[in-house]
Amino acid sequence: MTSSQLSARDAALALLIVFFWGTNFVVVRWGLGTLPPLFMAACRFALVLFPAIFFLKKPNVSWGSLALYGLCVGTGQFGLLYIAMDGFISPGVASVVMQMQVFFTIAVAAQRTGEKPRAHQLAGLVPAIAGLALILMHNGEDITTAGLVLVLGGALCWAASNQTTREASRAAAARGTPMNPLAYVVWASLFAMPGLLIASLVLEGPARDFQAITTQNWAIWPTLMWQSAANTLFGYTMWASLLSRYPAGTVAPMSMLVPVFGIGASALVLHEALPLWKLAACLLIMAGLAFNLLWQPRKAAIIGEPD
Repeated sequence: MTSSQLSARDAALALLIVFFWGTNFVVVRWGLGTLPPLFMAACRFALVLFPAIFFLKKPNVSWGSLALYGLCVGTGQFGLLYIAMDGFISPGVASVVMQMQVFFTIAVAAQRTGEKPRAHQLAGLVPAIAGLALILMHNGEDITTAGLVLVLGGALCWAASNQTTREASRAAAARGTPMNPLAYVVWASLFAMPGLLIASLVLEGPARDFQAITTQNWAIWPTLMWQSAANTLFGYTMWASLLSRYPAGTVAPMSMLVPVFGIGASALVLHEALPLWKLAACLLIMAGLAFNLLWQPRKAAIIGEPD
């Protein structure tokens, strides 16, 4: 039987997870000062893949599911996000816009399963769209149209990976073997990492990648370990553990703190300016997200693991 309220220890754990996810946007920006975006994303998934794949058995899912998830999360979500954050959008705003994946997830689920969006979900979309429109009105102020489109594309890929995970988990349960979420992420990296590396070689060029490898300093390794170990392996596994022990409506609203940590860390560490229009846009998007997650909390289980 699950509890409807997080224990003090699990509340602290949830806060630590969203802290990792939120501050990761700043860590990514640091890394982009040393490595090309697609190449850095490939390195991230290489560290997720090795050496963990030697210790985790392949999950009870199809290769097609692993490939689709890996391509959506790797080449899609993080590839587009890293390109966007390489001068096209500020980390703080990216952390907020990325949460549009909640609405995209609802749309993808509707297309795949026929689940009709509920009235409160459509209502929550209104302030979120208003927030995006406000951002577009200030194009050029450390935010560009290209950056916004790239992050929204990443959020759409995240939504597709959420649905892929749901279908894989249900298929595994139907076969009588629950899916190991950590093993799923690790084995899916078999497809995420090569796709990113190929994209990097084609779009960024082997000469740029080689130069990044030969001239990088030791400081890049903590940023890569933060992205792979803290953000992906630890964060995803612990979040799945919380979801297995509490109702989704108890755990899911904690994800609203991701952009809070993202904006706060970007302002504190990177000195990102926070004019009133930016705060208003972020609050509008978060209001739409809150309306979705809090109106019917037991129905909010369809969001996936945050970035």
